[in-house]
Amino acid sequence: MGWVLLVAGLVLWTGAHLFKRVAPEARAGMGDRGKLLVAVLVLASVALMYFGYRDAYGPVWWGRHPATVGINNLFNLLAVYLFAASGMKTRITAYIRHPQLTAVKTWAIGHLIVNGDLASFVLFGGLLAWAVAEVVLINRQTARPAPPAPASMGKEIGAVVGTLVVYGLIAWVHYWFGYPAFG
Repeated sequence: MGWVLLVAGLVLWTGAHLFKRVAPEARAGMGDRGKLLVAVLVLASVALMYFGYRDAYGPVWWGRHPATVGINNLFNLLAVYLFAASGMKTRITAYIRHPQLTAVKTWAIGHLIVNGDLASFVLFGGLLAWAVAEVVLINRQTARPAPPAPASMGKEIGAVVGTLVVYGLIAWVHYWFGYPAFG
């Protein structure tokens, strides 16, 4: 049952996110109701992926190692920063067109480095494939926007502080769910 939930969650996540790209007229016709629908589908997909991943068993090619845990943590710290930078339009957003999708790709690669089991390859590899597809579709459909104006030092500092706080919360949630982020 875990595999069914995991794959269903990935399909639902991908479909909800790509709907705007593959059927823009249909999505635009839904107006604000479409935003609510996508939000509900995304939340449902996260629940399906969580429960599916937890219960999916399969081959394990490598296990956790202090070096891979450290690499994963660095990748995830960068991913959280890219999300913060996107929201605050920090200087790095002048160089990275899709900071949030780059964050997802960075996060997925970090998790693939530390988790050498089939369920992780399906979950994190699937989300990595979705993020790559999303970038390709966006780049084909929209011109590159002008880079944002340089952010103030306050925004840069705020993004770093926010990153550290959110990263700490993510680590705590990982421990709470039984997936230690360190060690």
